[in-house]
Amino acid sequence: MRHLPYFCRGEVVKGFGRGSRELGVPTANFSEQVVESFPSDIPTGIYYGWASVGNGDVHKMVLSIGWNPFYKNIKKSVETHIINTFKEDFYGEILSIVITGYIRSEKNFNSLETLISAIREDIEEAKRQLDLPEHLKLKDNFFHLPKGKKH
Repeated sequence: MRHLPYFCRGEVVKGFGRGSRELGVPTANFSEQVVESFPSDIPTGIYYGWASVGNGDVHKMVLSIGWNPFYKNIKKSVETHIINTFKEDFYGEILSIVITGYIRSEKNFNSLETLISAIREDIEEAKRQLDLPEHLKLKDNFFHLPKGKKH
């Protein structure tokens, strides 16, 4: 995919509130302004990569870009699920991500259960892919300065 890797940084804003509540998969949402800054021709779908909140540790993530057909969104959204357990919400913090790969296109589901099952499969695929050397190297390149560098 010609846009990858894709780096983005923006403030975490309140989303629809269904990631944690309905799906059991909390997501960090970017503002409309950040979503609109994505390349207009980047395909909607499910991606994976690396994410960091504030100056925190870098974690694996899976991300949705699109309209979430199951919920019939009218606005495009970018929702990041960081594969880590956080003690509290981080609204207002700066989320930095690098998208390194693509899993699948966006699609509709017949039920909430099949959507949740697909999300779980996406998370497992992201974990597998991000353990590969070509994706591991991007974790360090984007978030950490080389050793010995002060700035």
